[in-house]
Amino acid sequence: MVYIVLGNGFEEIEAIAPMDILRRAGIDAQYAGVLSKTVTGAHGIAVTADTLIENVDLKNTEMLVLPGGAVNNAGNYGRDAHALRLISDCVKSGKKVAAICAGPTVLGSLDLLDGKRAVCYPGMESRMTGATPVKGEKVVLDGNILTAQGPGSAIEFGLNLVAVLKGTDAAESVRSQMYYTPVKYAV
Repeated sequence: MVYIVLGNGFEEIEAIAPMDILRRAGIDAQYAGVLSKTVTGAHGIAVTADTLIENVDLKNTEMLVLPGGAVNNAGNYGRDAHALRLISDCVKSGKKVAAICAGPTVLGSLDLLDGKRAVCYPGMESRMTGATPVKGEKVVLDGNILTAQGPGSAIEFGLNLVAVLKGTDAAESVRSQMYYTPVKYAV
């Protein structure tokens, strides 16, 4: 299962576009809410999560996806003990974790980016503790961690999630069906 983690203040396009793309590709994906199943984004859009973060079982998790938002707390999951423990456990166990915008800064705060190439919202690179920031790329894959810049990268981020999980042919199929401009895959 792929879980997109949502806390109040999340960046809507970074959570909704990837979910749409994952489901178009036939990938089982759910929203996992922090503190509540009703989560309100940075622009007032309320989303009902499928489950709560404390119900997410690491052994049934293929990937965690971390949208940005609420700058310092990335949609408030950046200060939730259960979410932070799950994120850390996922990375340390070799499971896939993808983060966009301010999301990579949460990975940095947990010392999960040491020696990793990564991108985040421009100007926040110093908050990706331990990472080697990559210039000129929207999406970067390094090992089991995929990172992306921000709201304008949400569709490419979603397509790269599919590429990581099912391969570039599957991602290209979804991209083509969406009539989206060709994408440079990080895979």
